[in-house]
Amino acid sequence: MSEDAKESRSAGEGGRFLRFAYKYLAGPAEGVSNAVYGGSTEAREGWKRDLENRKRYSREQRERRRAEREARRDG
Repeated sequence: MSEDAKESRSAGEGGRFLRFAYKYLAGPAEGVSNAVYGGSTEAREGWKRDLENRKRYSREQRERRRAEREARRDG
């Protein structure tokens, strides 16, 4: 009965010890260049710029594909 109530986890997820170690011992990445939660504001701003550029590129690609579909449909 108690086995049914347990959450199913993947084999690589680990247990209480690994969650504790990751949360309290590993901590956020500091001093790593271009880290999201790194120590420098410049690294975070660079990450935000990169993310916005990726989103812009994806929007442009969707627009291009949509325009191509409409051109084929009309032509």
